Amino acid sequence: MKENKALQKVKTLYNNFKTRMKPRLKMQSSNLKSNFGESHFTAYQLFGERTRRFLPLFEDLDSNLQKSGLKVAFRAYVSLTVFTAIAVSFVMLVLIPISLIALFKIPLFSSMLFGFGGALFTFAFSIIGFYVYPIYRADKFRRNMDDELPFTAGYMAILASAGVSPEKIFYSLSSLSEPLTISLEARDIVRDVNLFGLDIISALEQASKRTPSEKFREMLEGFISTIHSGGNLATFLQEKSRQFMKLKKITLRKFSDTLSILSEFYVALLVTGPLLLVIMLAVMEMLGGGGFGMLNSDILLKILTYIGIPLGSIMFLIILDAASPKW
Repeated sequence: MKENKALQKVKTLYNNFKTRMKPRLKMQSSNLKSNFGESHFTAYQLFGERTRRFLPLFEDLDSNLQKSGLKVAFRAYVSLTVFTAIAVSFVMLVLIPISLIALFKIPLFSSMLFGFGGALFTFAFSIIGFYVYPIYRADKFRRNMDDELPFTAGYMAILASAGVSPEKIFYSLSSLSEPLTISLEARDIVRDVNLFGLDIISALEQASKRTPSEKFREMLEGFISTIHSGGNLATFLQEKSRQFMKLKKITLRKFSDTLSILSEFYVALLVTGPLLLVIMLAVMEMLGGGGFGMLNSDILLKILTYIGIPLGSIMFLIILDAASPKW
């Protein structure tokens, strides 16, 4: 009986502790979600005024940020870029010499030179990475939108033929049960109308300026001109849906040809090529000349097996994902 009472007390204490910790865990998760915004705020406080001289170097970054869908101010993003590059470079400047001295017993001066070179490389790589990321995100955003346009235009044509107003059409796009990439653009249009007080034509003009998709821009401009001229929106959207579907069929045919070329490259570079290298290294080892300086045939085989082939496969998957349509 005493043991049962003790177990009951432990269970009640555990339940009380669990109920008390739930709000704290929720607060911690919300803080983790807002860390990215806080990092922008901290970087802007430290480098916001000092980045004015660097802004001309990032001239094209502002438009790429708008097209990528990142909800970050231009100067805040540049400040985060500079802050991250300096912080990571400083870490590498300290970490590389310590690692070289502790692991490989390299002299201090040589370790410092390696650390300085690694810090410079890390600084440049960080700046390039932050500069390229919005371009990559905008390109991915564009490809997803182009893949969805034939179906989106058909959906909009159905709503327009039912007499739904343009504002309600984009509101319906923004509140789909399974959101599309175009739903993000539709949400911005609805936000401009409901929150900022713009009319639908001004909101569509703003969306056409910031969208990365040329096809979606053309459709919005045609949408605006149809509203101005008092034309039939349903007919316009139906014709656009047919055009986009024809273009999608052409794109899929081109992708099939590209896929066959990529498969041949994969077989040549990652199947036949490693086999030939393995045979060549084995023959060179048998003849007593296997290796290149300090890299003998055993090390070369390990590099090929554990580094070369996996990296090649990852690069091939990235290229295949970038070339393949989503729909």
